[in-house]
Amino acid sequence: MRHLYILLFILLFSVPVSASYILIPMDAESQTEHLKAYGITYWTLEKQLKVKWLLNYRGGSFLLPDTEEIKKECQIRGISFEVLSNSKTEEILNLISSPSQNMEAVVLEKAPRIAVYSPKGNQPWDDAVTMVLTYAEIPYTVIYDEEVLTDQLLLFDWLHLHHEDFTGQYGKFYRAYRAAPWYIKNKKEAEAMAVKSGYSKVSQLKLAVSLKIRDYVVGGGFMFAMCSATDSFDIALAAEGVDICEAMFDEDPSEAGYQSKINYNNTFAFKDFILERSPMVYEFSSIDMTSKRKIIKEIDYFTLMDYSAKWDPIPTMLVQNHTSLIKGFMGQTTSYAREQVKASVLIMGEQKTNGEARYIHGIKGKGFFTFYGGHDPEDYQHRVGDAKTELELHPSSPGYRLILNNVLFPAAKKKKQKT
Repeated sequence: MRHLYILLFILLFSVPVSASYILIPMDAESQTEHLKAYGITYWTLEKQLKVKWLLNYRGGSFLLPDTEEIKKECQIRGISFEVLSNSKTEEILNLISSPSQNMEAVVLEKAPRIAVYSPKGNQPWDDAVTMVLTYAEIPYTVIYDEEVLTDQLLLFDWLHLHHEDFTGQYGKFYRAYRAAPWYIKNKKEAEAMAVKSGYSKVSQLKLAVSLKIRDYVVGGGFMFAMCSATDSFDIALAAEGVDICEAMFDEDPSEAGYQSKINYNNTFAFKDFILERSPMVYEFSSIDMTSKRKIIKEIDYFTLMDYSAKWDPIPTMLVQNHTSLIKGFMGQTTSYAREQVKASVLIMGEQKTNGEARYIHGIKGKGFFTFYGGHDPEDYQHRVGDAKTELELHPSSPGYRLILNNVLFPAAKKKKQKT
């Protein structure tokens, strides 16, 4: 009988412990498909399975349930993963929960419904967000003025503003492209949409759209914008009821003394800016640093801020990366003059040479917004008509990771703010 007990003991403890979790590492050394890793995380949430985002642990890794389906999907997409035992998982989570570690495990509960505000037709430029969503295999719906004005934003949790001009000045492209077929076509389509929607001017249509987007955020929505969609959105809000467009844009002169009538209280992020009056200048206002920055490409980097994961989980989520130093890149709106960013807005990424803000975040009502300067994180100076970036060549782009951090942000389980 004693020998039988010994045999049973050996058999029980020689059986390998079954794994219970899959770790998607996000550090530079272990992961070769950082962007697609966000896609598999989103895919897992779509299966109504919860995920833990391990903030500041190996570059912001993801902890997924251990299923054969997830492992197979990781293999298909080329994503590096590690299978963890129960004991190893518990060891990692204990490390993360330690007060001595600047780490936190945030539960992701639901795949956010994503909308991209963009014209339906082809544009002479590409959009970084739609490219990375496609590469990561994260589904999204394209909406535009008509959908926004009919309150279809309420169907979505997250909204991206495509390269857009909300002021009604057609991107300030007048000087260089007013005779280009695409410019003429876009102008006619915008004017037709304004009339169809009951407005006499495109600027009035875009203001109405901006106000709907503002209400969406105030009501609890998540908004992300890049390049000119950031400052032109705030300018449109600040210029509510004021005609800032010259005759080539809306058939009549701008309002006399309009600068003095700008209401900075209406904006999300910016204050005290001076509008660019000339239609021949490819610039909206003094917010943008493009023409003032004087930084050569070789040293154009910006730095991500460091936050307390346990006390400030929101900005910590938004800066997760395998490096804190991000290559700079330009756009119509490249970066923001620091003195014109409101004190209530968090600067999460800055260019140390001149202090310009590159990546900012704020709260508006019950919702959140993030503005990201520049056009394409892997194309330093993307021009109208340039070929699009092939993300297969940049599968671990730190600049693109910042976009995808924002995509997953609405999935996080809401916690009461610590006081």
